[in-house]
Amino acid sequence: MKIQLLPSTFDDRGHATLEQRLTCFLIDDRVAVDAGSIAIALSAEQRTTVRDIIVTHPHMDHIASLPIFIDDLYPSLKEPMRIHATKEVIELLERDVFNWNVYPRFSDLQNDYGPVMEYVPIPEDGRCKVAHLDVVAIPVNHIVPTVGLIVSDDRVSIAFSSDTAETDEFWKVLNQTQKLDALLIEASFPNDMAKLAEVSRHFTPASLGKELTKLSHNGMDILAVHLKPSYRDKIIDELNELKIPGLDVMKPGKTYSW
Repeated sequence: MKIQLLPSTFDDRGHATLEQRLTCFLIDDRVAVDAGSIAIALSAEQRTTVRDIIVTHPHMDHIASLPIFIDDLYPSLKEPMRIHATKEVIELLERDVFNWNVYPRFSDLQNDYGPVMEYVPIPEDGRCKVAHLDVVAIPVNHIVPTVGLIVSDDRVSIAFSSDTAETDEFWKVLNQTQKLDALLIEASFPNDMAKLAEVSRHFTPASLGKELTKLSHNGMDILAVHLKPSYRDKIIDELNELKIPGLDVMKPGKTYSW
């Protein structure tokens, strides 16, 4: 399985930088997890292959360029863009984004080939098929309805925490998963901003370190994501101080393979 954290910031020469301001993960050039930078960072070829997008929650950094992506592809889509999300998240996207005020309600529109966007509700048990992947969605502890994910193909299983603070069901499901190859988990604020992290329901390196003690799997890659750019270097130093085997910071633009 190939996973890329799409870049969202570029330097004066157009090269991707390490700052992560928007969240979008690309799996096997076919499925996106969230869509913050999807319209600005996909290659021309990837724009022809991505037709399934899982939205974990409706915060702007996770959906910012989703409407623009669909708008760009509107005339050429020969199949609808499928938005996979929980019922609660779909309702929020329809109310707050695709509402004819912020952006057109693409789920009501068609081009010359047919519908351009459709919602695919994630079942209440959280288990669904997205393209070639088996997906398990697990509620996590954020300030809006949010799910973490376990995404599997025939060989590999990868977990995404999405945005969360201390949680339990996520770890329970991960620990019941027979094989787990990697965990992508958020670490948003440095330790001295623990109060803000608590209020906004995010991790600091210290709270992440405590949370990872709930994980019974060993030997997997653990990649920290969602580092606030203003504190990136400090967060990295504090993550390194944890000395957790396999823990690293995911680099935007780099393709990881398991």
